[in-house]
Amino acid sequence: MLEKTSPSKEAPAVNAKRQKFVELAESRTVNAIKAIRVIGKLGNKNAYQFDESDVTKIIRALSKEVDALKARMSTTGGKESVEFKL
Repeated sequence: MLEKTSPSKEAPAVNAKRQKFVELAESRTVNAIKAIRVIGKLGNKNAYQFDESDVTKIIRALSKEVDALKARMSTTGGKESVEFKL
């Protein structure tokens, strides 16, 4: 005779964690994209003075932070932070 197993009590908790992750991931990703677009507006040479080295530093800082994000989201997990100054 097969035993009936009761529904896992962990399932609702896992579902709630998933819902919270999706909610936060969506809003934070949208905010990050908006912030990058705002940085992109600095490319208006009529309004701002900058050179290629400034652009390179900005792109390098953003790329490093994306790499740190990848590390934190991977199974190895990393806690690297990126500082930025022009």
